[in-house]
Amino acid sequence: MKHLIVGLLAGAALAAPRKQTFTGVITDNMCAQTGHAAMRMGPTDAECTVACIQSHGALYVLLAGKNVYDLSNQQLPERFAGEKVRVTGTLDAKTKTITVDSIVPAR
Repeated sequence: MKHLIVGLLAGAALAAPRKQTFTGVITDNMCAQTGHAAMRMGPTDAECTVACIQSHGALYVLLAGKNVYDLSNQQLPERFAGEKVRVTGTLDAKTKTITVDSIVPAR
């Protein structure tokens, strides 16, 4: 019985999502794939991102290469709009959503 409990606990620990760090640009889900040129809601990518969020109900996302990740926290990314950042959190691979623990500028 003791081995069964230890095995179940070990299996649960292995199945638990782990924190990862993702590097990319904070943008909005309307412009993430096509870029800001089509919408151009402001003179910079950062201003376009914020305008799309405020005026069109878009959501902040992380564009990391060709991958677009939804972000669980929609307040924290605002100050990093248009910037390259490192997001630390847990990825739900099925929904491509990062549960955000922190966002810091990338160096």
